[in-house]
Amino acid sequence: MTRKGRRLAMIGAAGMVLAVAVGLVLFSLGGTMSYFAGPSDIVGKQTTPGQRWRLGGLVEQGSLQRGSASEISFTVTDTNKSIKVVYSGIVPDLFREGQGVVAEGVVDSAGVFQADTLLAKHDEKYMPKEVADALKAQGHWEEGGAYGKKP
Repeated sequence: MTRKGRRLAMIGAAGMVLAVAVGLVLFSLGGTMSYFAGPSDIVGKQTTPGQRWRLGGLVEQGSLQRGSASEISFTVTDTNKSIKVVYSGIVPDLFREGQGVVAEGVVDSAGVFQADTLLAKHDEKYMPKEVADALKAQGHWEEGGAYGKKP
């Protein structure tokens, strides 16, 4: 084999190793990615059970129910549609009805969102960007208004 042929073979082998490495990284990240959606996005669609979602919206007034010591259920709404959420774990101190929330988890076969992570806004001026964008798209966001307070 000539010098040029060996160099070409080395470049080809390095390219194959790089392609395999990129493929393994993408494969391993595939199971951990969660897509952001509002209740309207999840309720009206056929969702695959076990697919991870990041659900954002407002905790509906009067929907919070406490089960056992660490389990709660509540309804998340985007003022258009609502979805029931069940969460078992430590609830953030600032979590309450009427406030913005982001929950990560899966939708079960009954259409209930089983959350394994719950995030609440940290003060009255903050709302997760995805939730704010969804509210703006539906016309429920006013700059400086009830949901769009500026610091």
